[in-house]
Amino acid sequence: MPKTTKDILSFDEFDERRNPPPAETDFSQIVDRLVSRRRFLGASIAFGASAFVMGTTALTPSPAAAAGSRLAFKQVAANTLDTVTVPEGYSWHIVATWGEPMWSKSLPFDEATRGTGASQELAFGDNNDGMSIFTDGDHTILAVNNEYTNRSIIHGNRESGLAENADDVRKSKAAHGVSIVEIEQKDGRWNIVLDSPYNRRITADTPMEITGPARGHDLLKTAADPSGTNVLGTYNNCGNGMTPWGTYLACEENFNGYYASTDPENKVGDALKRYGVGNEDWGYNWWKHDERFDISKTPNEPNRHGYIVEINPLDPTSTPKKRTALGRFKHENAAVTLAADGRVVVYLGDDERGEFLYKFVSEGKYAVGGDNSDLLDAGTLYVAKFSDDGKGEWVALTPESTGMASQAEICIHTRMAASAVGATTMDRPEWVACNPNRVEAYCALTNNKNRGVKPNAGGDDTPVNGPNPREKNLYGQVVRWVPVNGDHAAERFEWDLFVTAGNPVVHTGPEAGSANVNADNMFNSPDGLGFDTTGLLWIQTDGNYKNTDGFAGHGNNQMLVGDPDTGEIKRFMVGPKECEITGITWSADRKTLFVGIQHPGEKGGSHYPGGGSSVPRSTVIGITRDDNELIG
Repeated sequence: MPKTTKDILSFDEFDERRNPPPAETDFSQIVDRLVSRRRFLGASIAFGASAFVMGTTALTPSPAAAAGSRLAFKQVAANTLDTVTVPEGYSWHIVATWGEPMWSKSLPFDEATRGTGASQELAFGDNNDGMSIFTDGDHTILAVNNEYTNRSIIHGNRESGLAENADDVRKSKAAHGVSIVEIEQKDGRWNIVLDSPYNRRITADTPMEITGPARGHDLLKTAADPSGTNVLGTYNNCGNGMTPWGTYLACEENFNGYYASTDPENKVGDALKRYGVGNEDWGYNWWKHDERFDISKTPNEPNRHGYIVEINPLDPTSTPKKRTALGRFKHENAAVTLAADGRVVVYLGDDERGEFLYKFVSEGKYAVGGDNSDLLDAGTLYVAKFSDDGKGEWVALTPESTGMASQAEICIHTRMAASAVGATTMDRPEWVACNPNRVEAYCALTNNKNRGVKPNAGGDDTPVNGPNPREKNLYGQVVRWVPVNGDHAAERFEWDLFVTAGNPVVHTGPEAGSANVNADNMFNSPDGLGFDTTGLLWIQTDGNYKNTDGFAGHGNNQMLVGDPDTGEIKRFMVGPKECEITGITWSADRKTLFVGIQHPGEKGGSHYPGGGSSVPRSTVIGITRDDNELIG
């Protein structure tokens, strides 16, 4: 299948090529200084922050740390197979696949054409990512993000490997968004229920309502929507969230890659540039057939994307709502929890090198069985500042603190607001996960090859100084924080590092990773995070799978399990070639673990799941124990 340069580039590489970021992150400097001062850079420790991980009880000691391992499965070895590998005593099966019909009137997936616009609108979307399970009586409903498409795969029937006509664009837009399907278990396997009244496709063309402080702002108004209150579509939804009142949160991430200009002389403003919007797209060609994506004709359209979208998965007639109060940036996921007084807290990462970590605290309080429909429309948006003494604070983004004219402007230009208050730039904040059994949260900082090499996107001018053992951070780490007084609404916290990924076989210095990384469990680029009910942390990777040089022995992308009490980490699963492991949720009885296999064969090296010469297709899989016992 044909390949294009844009198809091979990742989103962040494309952004960087178009708009080189200003690079070193002050968060990494803080780690270096903190670690150095605590004398954790001894010869026996590969990376200073690993000292925090010796038992990982620095912040929250637990009696469980003295007990035996809670990771009661035989670790899976790293490999480069073109299939899914799970531990002995476990089995896996496919639940849903890109292009699979959701209604009986749809057509089966066509290997030759990869479908049409009409067939894709009735089928499961592509490149599934974040997901959640909902129940309604005896019905089980799975909501899944469909982040993006690999152009050379979905348009593999075209010589160019790109959308060449209006129907190709229709198919591409229909493959994005969210798939909501009822699933049922028969003979131990979960499958889509055809024609279920719960089944729904939400795409780049689905009508949505804009809510919150930015609703109706001039920057959101277009010729098609002069009120600035209604918008079509959601796309590039990465991770997700789930609210206590039973709604699904889809998170718009790399929305910038879909815009271009028919006018090559179009002048792109600084605000759009900060979000990576320019006169050239990532190769989708939507702008050639839909003026919404032509910024020379609809310059405000990008301002209407980059938000958290709230969806009621149990009501197919409901209108999705873009919650502007939670800010506009490249949202990774939305980790929802409750403050001590019942207010809703949402942790949010902006997945780009040198961007920020955020928190939203609602104005109102969650009421069990009450009307919580507008809780995400009013509250305070904060951004994190990490100090080099292992402490940190959340800085409220207000007109007074940022110098911006209004809260609406802050919600539209959130990145600039965070820069204005001197927030701590981070190494690509990915998923955030909150421990269900104690008040603490974790964030995957996936990698940052520019650390110490280029200025960072967040704009601080802190130079590299002192020891910096993780320059050109290729492996990533997971940061953890505990709010003061055990309250997620608190404005101060203490932090440490749970793990720094690396390769202790190839390296003996900082790149070897922390003390809980070894030759048997090593990995790179932690991305997805999720806690099970027992308080174990599941870690999914989206990193380098070439299995050579500094990544020798890492194999394909994988999913690991970590124990926050002891720091122990074991590899639970390995995915097929060239995939990302992303999205995690459990059945109501906790006997099935659902996981996403995204973009297998993105570089032409996989034929998962069909094998042979079949088209590679993203899937949701179900993992069960052979003894029918609980998983998490």
